[in-house]
Amino acid sequence: MDHDLIVVGGGAAGLAAVRTGLWVGADVALVTDGPIGGDCTFTGCIPSKTLIAAASAGLGFSEAMDRVRSTVDQVAATESADVWLRQGVTVVEGRGRLVTHDTVAVDGRRLTAPRIVVATGARPEIPSLDGLDPSAGPAGGKATGRWSGPAGEAVLTTETLFELESRPASMGILGGGPTGCELAQALARLGVEVVLFEAAERVLAGEEAEASSVVAAALTAAGVEVRASTPVTGVSAGGDAAGVEVRAGSGAGEESVTVERLLVAAGRAPAADGLGLRELGVKLRGPGWVVTDDRMATNVKGVYAAGDITGRMAFTHAADEMGRLAAANALGRGPRGRFRDRWIPRVTFTDPEVARVGVVEAEAPARSRVAYLPLSEVDRAVTDGRADGFIKLMAGPRPGLGRLGGGQVVGATIAAPRAGEMIAEVALAMRTGAFAGRLAQTAHAYPTWSHGVQKAAAQFFGEIEGRRARPFSPR
Repeated sequence: MDHDLIVVGGGAAGLAAVRTGLWVGADVALVTDGPIGGDCTFTGCIPSKTLIAAASAGLGFSEAMDRVRSTVDQVAATESADVWLRQGVTVVEGRGRLVTHDTVAVDGRRLTAPRIVVATGARPEIPSLDGLDPSAGPAGGKATGRWSGPAGEAVLTTETLFELESRPASMGILGGGPTGCELAQALARLGVEVVLFEAAERVLAGEEAEASSVVAAALTAAGVEVRASTPVTGVSAGGDAAGVEVRAGSGAGEESVTVERLLVAAGRAPAADGLGLRELGVKLRGPGWVVTDDRMATNVKGVYAAGDITGRMAFTHAADEMGRLAAANALGRGPRGRFRDRWIPRVTFTDPEVARVGVVEAEAPARSRVAYLPLSEVDRAVTDGRADGFIKLMAGPRPGLGRLGGGQVVGATIAAPRAGEMIAEVALAMRTGAFAGRLAQTAHAYPTWSHGVQKAAAQFFGEIEGRRARPFSPR
């Protein structure tokens, strides 16, 4: 065999697998057909959060985009092929294809290893709508699409948005999930007139309804026109070939809105084309998501998968954990274990942020209790004048122990300016199986945002300033 481990894909999951292989002394080869760092570095977390920060700081559109590109370059320099080559990794550029369970072909070259980790990620999905041709992408490795008519302009996705040189006067955004909401608010703050279309009854439909309300209000305050319960039915070139006409709504309620550009943020599709997975017999789900067990192993011996290609929790930190577990379990050395979705926090980086770990209230186990604390009762939120939001903790009975110690934390949602930082201690409590009481007993610095977590957790033990934990409301 040429190597101990071959990793196909150079994004967050792939690099985590490579690092793990190096940590345990394995001979690792990395096969990648795109820039190392993947979506997170070039089209996801790094550029989008830089744009959000630049918009919040009051920069102009051009300045913000310059900062985005500079930040991407800075981060990418820490992950380049030269960096990995210096650490002893064999880096092979090209699209890898699994020929057998232990052989990867790359442009006529064959690499062998007893263990392979597939981590090629996902790309923006272009929906099939009247007047929109998703078959126009991927082009040059980027997901794109075109609407009909003389303009023939490319639809923007997160893979092309950050290439804009000048500020569009208006932007339609298809999709009110985390990506759509984050970019809608940032672009509005940069002076773009934004119309956000969401087919569901509310934005952030997968989160608590209270969180959706907080974010919808924040978007509206930023100048975003939020159109929930408004599915986009078709697109076409605007009048006189200027901009794009978006048709949305249903039946007699269908309306047309003309915007200069259209950003599609309506989901992801697996980047599984050309990998040879189906031919090898790897079990796939839907359009090509790779099915794994909790140890990230596929049904084909020696082949593992990690990150967005699995269709499980499309977050960089989740991909990192999956990549580490896949490599360690494959090699039988290092931080082996099982991937637990319920332990992984998620954050929508709007202002305020929405962070969650574990279940929402409607999905809580039987006999769970809910502690709810509005930010108007958190002193730090009051001092900062940022009292729009809440902290919600769910605790269920522990096997054999019931509600002893407040019970076991099973989920939390926080809507607050620093929610992404506040959720970490709740995630730690869940991962370690701590009693909910530990959150209440641990002294928190005052006045901090996290002091609100302590105050909310105290409700599991009695009335705190007129509030106590209540039974959960099942779906």
